[in-house]
Amino acid sequence: MKKLLLAFVALLSFTTVYSQQYALKFKTLEEFQKFMQWTPSRYPLISCHRGGPVAGFPENAIETFANSVKLHPTIIECDAALTKDSALVMMHDDRLDRTSTGTGPIGEKTLAELKDIRLKDNEGTVTSFHIPTLDEVLKWGKDKVIYTLDVKRGVPYQKMIEAVRRNKAEAYSIIITYSSTQAAEVYRLAPDLMISASIRSIADLERLNQMGIPNNRIVAFVGTSAPEKSVYDYLHSKGIWCILGTMGNLDKSAKASGDAVYSKLVDNGADILSSDRSIESANELLKYAKEKGLSTKNLGALKK
Repeated sequence: MKKLLLAFVALLSFTTVYSQQYALKFKTLEEFQKFMQWTPSRYPLISCHRGGPVAGFPENAIETFANSVKLHPTIIECDAALTKDSALVMMHDDRLDRTSTGTGPIGEKTLAELKDIRLKDNEGTVTSFHIPTLDEVLKWGKDKVIYTLDVKRGVPYQKMIEAVRRNKAEAYSIIITYSSTQAAEVYRLAPDLMISASIRSIADLERLNQMGIPNNRIVAFVGTSAPEKSVYDYLHSKGIWCILGTMGNLDKSAKASGDAVYSKLVDNGADILSSDRSIESANELLKYAKEKGLSTKNLGALKK
């Protein structure tokens, strides 16, 4: 009887999370590259930090990504870690303890050993969901989301890029880098892919250009506090979208003083908000886009 009840709950969860309503779709890599070139009429988006976890939906789970897409058009920021047998799986922490029923470093577990581990939501509640592989995530995301793919310590960019190629996910994947050296490595390995690069000043962009990275492959992560408007203006003049990380103080500010904070950040120059409050921030930007008359042909309803 208990097993039957658990099966019913799992089925109910599956049905709920796959009642999706929004999709970001790109027919070709060239169409995606064109979309990612900034124009004043660009459609502002939310990046769901670690996939948009909420009660009942844990970090870095496909079911959580599906729940996010049900609510709003979505960029999914997610994290790939390496197992003992060199498989890429979705996990932010070096250890399993906080986000799953497993224990110990993920790098000491094989993919088979992770199979029966279940994920916990941010309140510590155990869910019926399991740790997905990067391949499973990339297959699921086609015609649904844009990914910003983060590599955790010890994950070679080459291995991440091979997974993107293997799953033909070039037209909806952006590779996250944290230094000009990393960005240059990704560009050398995959000059056709979009790269998220840390850019907090004009000099940071000039350094990337000097290393051979063209502006039409760059998405700028401008930090977790809003830069001067002149930085936004300069990056926009080069056709570059700007990601502002609101996770942390800016999300706290919006929670305390009202979600209109998110619209003000976009008015000031942010194009993508990477948020831990993805539902609230996305609702605000959906309203903002409607008021401003912003739209994109790449946004459509998901097939149910």
